[in-house]
Amino acid sequence: MLPRLSRTALPRSLACRRFISSTLSRKSDALFVHRDTPYNNPKIAFEFIPENLKRAQQIISNYPPQYRKAAVIPLLDLGQRQNKGWTSISVMNYIANLLGMPPMRVYEVATFYTMFNREPIGEHFVQVCTTTPCMLRGSTEILNTVCEHLGGIKPGQTTDDGKFTVIEVECQGACSNAPMLVVGDDFYEDLTPQTTKKILDAFKKGEKPKSGPQSGRKTSENSAGLTALSTKPYGPGEFCQPEFQ
Repeated sequence: MLPRLSRTALPRSLACRRFISSTLSRKSDALFVHRDTPYNNPKIAFEFIPENLKRAQQIISNYPPQYRKAAVIPLLDLGQRQNKGWTSISVMNYIANLLGMPPMRVYEVATFYTMFNREPIGEHFVQVCTTTPCMLRGSTEILNTVCEHLGGIKPGQTTDDGKFTVIEVECQGACSNAPMLVVGDDFYEDLTPQTTKKILDAFKKGEKPKSGPQSGRKTSENSAGLTALSTKPYGPGEFCQPEFQ
C-alpha cells in the first residue's frame, strides 16, 4: 500500500527515503509481449556474420544432436552482441530456425532472463548494483552520481546521444568489493562518487578505463594488507619422507 501513496501524503522523514527500487516501472506487456515497431519487427533481416556463424556451430557441437536446443542461451547472447546489445524479434526467430526450435520456445527464454535486452540500449550499458551489500556501502550515492553525471537521466533511460543506458540490477557477485557497477562485461568496484565520474568521463572520451577495484587494491584482498598466506608456499614433496621426495 505504501508505494501507492502520493509522496506529498507521506511524513517528511519518510518521503526523503529511497524506496526499494527507483528504476522506472514498465507494464508487463512491454516485458513479455512483442508489439511490432518500425525498429523491431520480423521483416527486419538478421543473420550471423560468418565469424559468429562459425562460433555458433562450435557452440552447437558441444551438445548431442537431439539436445542442440540447449545452445539457445549462448546463441541468444551471441546474437544480442552482434545486434548492438539487444535481442530483437528477428534475432529470436533466426536462433529458433538455426536450432530447429519452435520460435515460442526461444521467446520464453528471452523473456525470462534479464540478461537479454528486449529494447535498444546505449553504446555503454551501465548496470548499478543496489542489492543489500552494495547499498550498505553507498550504492544509492553511486546510482545518483551516475544519473546526475549523465545529464539527469533516471534508471531505465538512455542519454539523448545514445551513448549510455543506466539500470539498477541485483547482486553481481562482487559483494566484497562493494559498491560496484558493470559496464558491458567489465566490473568496476570499490567505487566512490569521484571514481565513478572518472570512469564515465573515460567512456565519454572513447577510452576504456581499467576495470576491477578502483581503490588501488588487487582483486578482493584485505584493504589492511595481506593477513593470510603470507609465507612461502610449500614446494613439491617438501616435508615428505625422502623416498617420496
